Amino acid sequence: MTMRVKTVNRFFLLALAPFIGLLIVLLLQPKQLTVSLDLDTYKPQTTLTAQSTSIMNGLDQAEKVATQTSTSIEKTTRLYNQTTTAMSSIVQTATVQAAKPEQIYNKRITSKLGAAAERVNSDRIQIELFRLNPGMYKAYAMKIKLLDPDAMKMTLGKDTFGGAETTLTATQRYGAIAGINAGGFADSGGKRYPLSTTVLDGKYVNGFQATFKDLFFVGLNRSGQLIGGKFNSQANLDALSPSFGASFVPVLIKNGQKVAIPAKWQKTPLRAPRTVIGKYKDDQLIIIAADGYNENGSSGATLKELQDKLYKMGVVDAYNLDGGGSTSLILNGRVVNHPSDGNLRPVATNFLFFK
Repeated sequence: MTMRVKTVNRFFLLALAPFIGLLIVLLLQPKQLTVSLDLDTYKPQTTLTAQSTSIMNGLDQAEKVATQTSTSIEKTTRLYNQTTTAMSSIVQTATVQAAKPEQIYNKRITSKLGAAAERVNSDRIQIELFRLNPGMYKAYAMKIKLLDPDAMKMTLGKDTFGGAETTLTATQRYGAIAGINAGGFADSGGKRYPLSTTVLDGKYVNGFQATFKDLFFVGLNRSGQLIGGKFNSQANLDALSPSFGASFVPVLIKNGQKVAIPAKWQKTPLRAPRTVIGKYKDDQLIIIAADGYNENGSSGATLKELQDKLYKMGVVDAYNLDGGGSTSLILNGRVVNHPSDGNLRPVATNFLFFK
């Protein structure tokens, strides 16, 4: 029995020996446990944290700047819109105010013509047709405002030097809204040639001829202004930059003053159908076509009557164009006046107006 107990005790001692040895080793170690940390291992993490903080601070600052900039832009935009609105209002007011003198002047000259019987309005031209009946004659007045210098042109009869065609045919052929006969002409060899100096498209059709006798030149310059008068040299006419023009007799009004009508033209003929062209001080054109049933001096208007009428209307320059059976006034495709020949006469030159 004793031997058996001893055997068992030895067995347990041998089994527990490793654990007893481990316990002895642990008991022999120092009581403090020192843990060594390598702080350099954490330096990257510290650096990264600093960079992140810097970036976040930068983003916060950028956000503040962006907010301030946005606010500034909004304020600038509001100020710009307010300024633009104010400027537009000022420009609109100024435009209205600037137009008032023109409107007042236009009403003043129109009041002397009466009520318009017909109107044509476009972005190129404004035309008003009036009927005149002062007592001694009957006539038609056409007031024209050229908004485009190219809205008025002159044509040769059948586009040929020496050719002739009626004003109605010319308006139809060119698609014009209105037309009148222009300068005088001379017949030779079955052809009809314009008198004296004639300009077409800025060029002299048959050279320049210095003014002689009572002839004058009348036409439009490149700016769309009526020019005319007597010219002794081509240089004097060139200085006015003529775009087109024709010649006839006589001048009626120049620079707002009546021009003495030569005795010859006061009575040859005394009365007749007449076509005259003039301008107001604002460059609006005025055309008068007086009716008459023949050319023998017993019907129509005298040059003095038309001169007086134009002067009272405030016209600053006025010129007598070819008359008699040549007098033609076309508007909207129809003959407005009553040609003394019974039919329109083919003429060498025509002034046409375009819508």
